[in-house]
Amino acid sequence: IYILTGKNSYYFSGAYSFFKKNLKNRRIKFYFKKEKIPQISELKKIIIDLKIFNPDIILAVGGGSVIDYAKLANSFKNVYNLKSNIINSKNKFYKLAQLVAIPTTAGSGAEITSGAVVYINKVKYSVDSKQLIPDYFFLIPRFVLKNNKHLKSSAGFDAISQSIESLISRNSNKISVEYAISSLKLSLKHFLPYLKKSDYKNCNLMLIASNLSGKAISISKTTAPHAVSYPLTSHFGISHGDAVSITLEDFLL
Repeated sequence: IYILTGKNSYYFSGAYSFFKKNLKNRRIKFYFKKEKIPQISELKKIIIDLKIFNPDIILAVGGGSVIDYAKLANSFKNVYNLKSNIINSKNKFYKLAQLVAIPTTAGSGAEITSGAVVYINKVKYSVDSKQLIPDYFFLIPRFVLKNNKHLKSSAGFDAISQSIESLISRNSNKISVEYAISSLKLSLKHFLPYLKKSDYKNCNLMLIASNLSGKAISISKTTAPHAVSYPLTSHFGISHGDAVSITLEDFLL
């Protein structure tokens, strides 16, 4: 089992104690990501590391960046021409191992989406294929319970924005609209209680809201607020959800 995660989130979320107890007598290798956002240089390292270890299962335990790394690294055979393959969308996707995604933030819904993001020279590139969708995902409320208020706020707003953008997207359809509305009903009701005083119930409901928003944008894709947010993140270090929040209202007006 190959566990791809962030060191802080893995220990702080409680994932460490959970997996220590439940993965005894398994051959396990960890990769703790170092970059805040997915960078091609680190993606190459993960791809090489994965090929050497050759796991049966990849556990992606973390936020959207961790899960995006896992989706991409599991789907590219090697690092040769990786940059041009991503830029020109020429990759023939495959799966090295079964991928299990366990989010530690209630935000992007990356555990259910067909897309992943990677940055090359501070420019964001999206890779999209049904082959990237994790084989399994688990929503575990205790893993998001201890997140600080800023992380909860930023991730939660990402889910809200994704659902709103999905509703106004030209690519939306009846199914994506149902997912987006269901997500918004949950997040708009439970977002503030989740920020003020997290408990297992509102953590669970925000995880579901995030998951539904991911299902919505997998169909409709995101729109201008998300497109504009990426340079704000890569050039100024503004967290993704915060970057989206800066322009969402202006675009809606």
